[in-house]
This record gives sequence, C-alpha cells and structure tokens, in this order.
Amino acid sequence: MTEYYLRKDLAAGELVAVREAANLLDWARAIADSALPRDIYRNKEGRKTLRFEQGGRRFFLKLHAGVGWAEIVKNLLQGRLPVVGAANEYHAVRALERIGVDTLSVAAYTSTGRNPAAKQSLLVTDDLVGTVSLEDYCANWVGAPPEPRVRMRLILKLADSARRMHGAGINHRDFYLCHFHLDESSLAAQPVRCYLIDLHRAQIRGRTPRRWRVKDLAGLYFSAMNCGLKRRDLWRFMHHYNEGGLRQALGEDARLWRLVERRARQLYRKGHGAPPPIIGAVGMQVDA
Repeated sequence: MTEYYLRKDLAAGELVAVREAANLLDWARAIADSALPRDIYRNKEGRKTLRFEQGGRRFFLKLHAGVGWAEIVKNLLQGRLPVVGAANEYHAVRALERIGVDTLSVAAYTSTGRNPAAKQSLLVTDDLVGTVSLEDYCANWVGAPPEPRVRMRLILKLADSARRMHGAGINHRDFYLCHFHLDESSLAAQPVRCYLIDLHRAQIRGRTPRRWRVKDLAGLYFSAMNCGLKRRDLWRFMHHYNEGGLRQALGEDARLWRLVERRARQLYRKGHGAPPPIIGAVGMQVDA
C-alpha cells in the first residue's frame, strides 16, 4: 500500500519532476545524507529527523527506514505500540487540522510497503519559525509570573486543544508542555496560536478511552507542576476541558481528575526524585 502527498509550493524547483513515492523517498534520502550534524535532531531506531532549507524556507524531515522486527518485538514486550513509520503522525496532523487544533503544516508525505518492519516513509513539515516551546516559555514563571491575562489565555488554549483532541478520539501519548510551540506575537491578538507537535505516537479511535485521556492530561499536568500553578489555574483548565464545566469535573468526572492527579504526582516523583508541589484542586488532591 502506498500513500503520497506533495504540496504545490514544495513541488517547485528541483521537485518539479517528483510525481511518485519512490522519487520522493530518493529525494529525502539525498537530503538526509547531506545534512550537517548540527541539523540532525535524531538518528536511531530507523528514524532520522533533521532540519533543511529549500527555496529560502526551512523544513523538518522525518525519514523512516524500517525499524526491523527486533525493535517491534521489544516494544510489544514492553507493552508499547511500536512506531513503524510516518503514517501515524501524518494522519494525526490531518485529524487535528479538521477539528481546529493548531499543529504542524505538512509539505510532503509518503509511505510504502506492507511489511511493518521494513516500511519506508517520510514526513516533511514547515519549520515553526519564531515559536518557542511552552516548557521554555514557562520555565521562569515561579520567580517571574506572567501577566494574569497571559496565564489565563494559555490555560484556556491548552484546555481547548485537549478537549477538541480527546473529543475527536485522538490521544497524543507524549502530551507535555515541550510539545506545544507558542507564537508569542499571538498573545496580543485573537486567537492564540500554540502548535501541538511530535505526533508520531498518536492514536486515533472512534472515542478516546479514559486511560488514554488520563495519560495525556497527567503528562501535561506533570510537565507544568514547576510553573507556579495555582488552584484556580487547575479549576480553570478543568472548567474549559469538561463540556459541563467545573460542576461536571468535580461531580461525575471527579474520578477522572483524581486519576490524573495521582498519575501526575507519580510522574513527578519518578522524574524529579522529590515530592511534587502541593497544587491540587478541592476533591482532587490524592497521595501518590
């Protein structure tokens, strides 16, 4: 089975003759082989991620060369679904676009082959020039809190993205602040632009099971615990994530948020080797 997409603007110039998956893969391999070490972000387990320029614009390339059966078996034995190509990320990006969640812009994609261990694929996306990860943007919030307006707008943006994503049956599996990239200039306008990236492990179903909602929400909460969060920040997020607002969050969905709290605190202890800060909302705080 072969899937293929090439955006018109990228198809100009040296790609004007590229009209099939094999040609596109050959072009991507040449880009990857000529990349400088400083432009390579990852190169292992059959996946190479790098930044390159073409036509005065910057792009990211993820080239999947087949993970092999050993890697697939290892992941399965660890209880993890292996990532065997670019298809997951491509289809997750398209799904997020349809529901209005800011995410990557796809410039090229192809996937060929039926053997999951030898599948060849690639994904090219626009470089998010001029953005900053929320992990970096919020890093100094404890000592230098942002304006209340900025804090509120970002909390509402994250809650809206999570609600839309889970409501559409999508879960991220690496849902942390570092995977949101903020266009700071948008904080003074409407709407705030904050792009969700790194979707290669995302899953899409008819509905998102509670265990995967818990995993995503706990990951986001854990990654924000050192940002000087207040109880009202959590309430605000819960109010805008739940369709029925805070009443539903602390009522019929209270168990969901207790599980989120417990898992987030476990992640913090494991990641930092110290007790997490006490932040939890009423009826939500639990020991881990």
